[in-house]
Amino acid sequence: MTAMQSQLSLTGDHHPIPRSSLAVAAFSTVVEWYDFTLYLYFATVLSRVFYGGGAQSLLITLGGFAIAYLMRPLGAVFFGHIGDRLGRRHMLLISVALMTAAMLATALLPTRAQIGPAAGWLLLLLRCVMGFSVGGEYTGVVAYLLEGAHPECRGLIASLASAASEVGGLLAVGVSALTVSLMDEPDLASWGWRIPFLFGAALAGSVWIARSTMHESPEFKRQQSEGTVPNEPLGHALRHHRGGIARAFSISALGSITYYVGITYVPAFLTSAGALTEGVALWLSTAAAVVVILVTPFVGILSDRVGRRPVLLALCAGSAILPITLFHLMVSGSHAQALLGACTLAAVAGAVSAVGAVATAEQFPGEGRVTGLALGATMATAIFGGLTPYVAQLLIERTHWNLAPGAMIAVVAVCVLPVFLAMRETAPNARRSRLASS
Repeated sequence: MTAMQSQLSLTGDHHPIPRSSLAVAAFSTVVEWYDFTLYLYFATVLSRVFYGGGAQSLLITLGGFAIAYLMRPLGAVFFGHIGDRLGRRHMLLISVALMTAAMLATALLPTRAQIGPAAGWLLLLLRCVMGFSVGGEYTGVVAYLLEGAHPECRGLIASLASAASEVGGLLAVGVSALTVSLMDEPDLASWGWRIPFLFGAALAGSVWIARSTMHESPEFKRQQSEGTVPNEPLGHALRHHRGGIARAFSISALGSITYYVGITYVPAFLTSAGALTEGVALWLSTAAAVVVILVTPFVGILSDRVGRRPVLLALCAGSAILPITLFHLMVSGSHAQALLGACTLAAVAGAVSAVGAVATAEQFPGEGRVTGLALGATMATAIFGGLTPYVAQLLIERTHWNLAPGAMIAVVAVCVLPVFLAMRETAPNARRSRLASS
C-alpha cells in the first residue's frame, strides 16, 4: 500500500454510491441491534424460561450472552476476509442470511419445562451462531458507508448506522416491554417470549431482500481495478495496520462499555437492585433509546465540522466523571431521577457510538479495512460489550456496591484517554482547517 493509495481511500478521487444503497446499508443495522439488545432486555424472562429463575439464573443468562459475544470476533475475521477479498456486498448478504436462520431457530426452541436443562444449552448454541454472524454486520456496514459517502459528510453518514442500531434497540425494548406488560406470567413463559424472536426473524429476512439490491463499494472496485485487493486480509492487517487496530480497539472499548453497561444492562440492573419493576424498567429504557436516536446524527455532524478527536476527548472526559453519579441517581432516587440518570447515560453512550463509527473505520486505508476493524473494534466490543453486563452483575452480587457498573465505565474512560490524546485527526474538514491556520 503506497501513501497515495492510503490517502485516496480516505479523501481522494471519490465516486459516491447511490443513496438507495447507502440507505439500505445504514438502516439494515436495525436487525443486528434488535437481536442482541433483545436478549439483554429479555434477560430476566429468559432466565426463568430456560434456567429456572432466580439470581443465579440471571447470572447464567448474562454469562451466556458473554460467551456468545466471544464468537463475534471470530465471525468478524471470517466475514472480514470475505469483505476484503470478495467485496462488502457479499459479506453483508451472507451474514444476515445466517442471522435470520439463527433468530428463527431461537423462536422455535423448546423450553426448560419441556426438555429440561438441554433447553439452556440449545439457547447458548444458537446465541453463539448469532454472535458469529453478527461479527460480519456492523463493521461491514460502517466500512461500506464510509467508502460510499462523500468525504465531507462521512461522520453524519456513518453515524446513521449507529442511529439505525438504536432504532433496533428501541424496537427490542419496546417489543419486550409491550410483551411483558400485556401477558400474564404463565402465558409469557409458555409461548409469549417467542413473539419478539419471531418478529426479529421476519425483520432479518426483510433486510436480506433489501441488501440484494445494494451496489458494491466504490473503494473495493478501486482495489479491483488497481489490483491491490489483499490476498490474505488477516496477514495484511497484522503487518500494515497494527497502530490502527490499537486505536480502533480503544475507541470501541469506550463505545462498548458505555453502551452495554450504560444502556442495555440498565433494565436488569434496576430490576435486580429492586429500584423498579421489570415492566417500568423496560419502559424507562425505551425512553433512553429515543434519546440515543436523537443525539446520534448531531454528534456525527459535529465530528464532521470540528473533527473526531475533540469530540472523542470531550466524551471520554464525560464518561470518566458522570457514570458513578448517574448510577447512584438511578438506584436511590424516584422514577423521575431514574429516568434522568438513564437518559443522560444513554446520551453519552449514543454520542460515543456516533463518532466511534467513523473514527474507527478511518484508522485504516481501504485495503484490509474490514479485517482491521474486525481485529480492533470487534475484539473490543466482545470484551467490553459482551462481558461487561455479566461482570457488572457479578461485582454487585459480590461487593453489594450498586455503583460498580458506573465505576467500570469510568476506569475504561481513564485508560483510553492517552490514546485519544495521541490520535491524529482524520476528518477531512478539520484537517484542512488546521492546515489553513498553520
